[in-house]
Amino acid sequence: MTGNRNRWFLPEVPDVLGMLHRQWELTSAAAQAFAAWARGDAAQSDVIRRLEHEADEAKRALWRALRSAFVTPVDAEDLFAMSADLDEVLNGMKDAVREAEACLIVPDAAVATMADFLLQGVDRLGAAFARLVDDTGEATLAADEAVHAQRAIEHVYRDAVPALIGGDDLRDAVMRRELYLRIVTAGERVRGVAERIWYCVVKES
Repeated sequence: MTGNRNRWFLPEVPDVLGMLHRQWELTSAAAQAFAAWARGDAAQSDVIRRLEHEADEAKRALWRALRSAFVTPVDAEDLFAMSADLDEVLNGMKDAVREAEACLIVPDAAVATMADFLLQGVDRLGAAFARLVDDTGEATLAADEAVHAQRAIEHVYRDAVPALIGGDDLRDAVMRRELYLRIVTAGERVRGVAERIWYCVVKES
């Protein structure tokens, strides 16, 4: 009986890393859907919207857990920051799809290539999360690979914009550039998560 009473007063230790991984799983699924959408599968837009709502719920569950957690395997502030940036990655994909649909812009080869690199970056974040506690060397290596994917998005953007400027349809060029920038911004959020992973490792070393 005494042992049962003692358990009542044990500090709560929620699986916050598991919750962050769940949010990442939904973001990764959305990135796969986004890559498919960018290659012509318009039906994936509904999948992205659904996953965005589910990821929001996963994010809020994590944030609530961080408020009550007595200890966390990674600093709570860092977990919050990674979750927030991960949320913006998915928001960027959703906003890109919404803007393309509103402006009647069909994804082109540049969008498809950037979406593929965005998916690569998101996937490498998942690999980093999986090793963040038990193998920081592998975690930072995966974070670096996520940053490389983000830089590849920027290279595609810089190569694609001059071709837009030389086109005859100014409206299409402006709208398409805005679509590109949505993906670039999502990539920058991937880099933000990767850099926070590095910060976690440096702080604990």
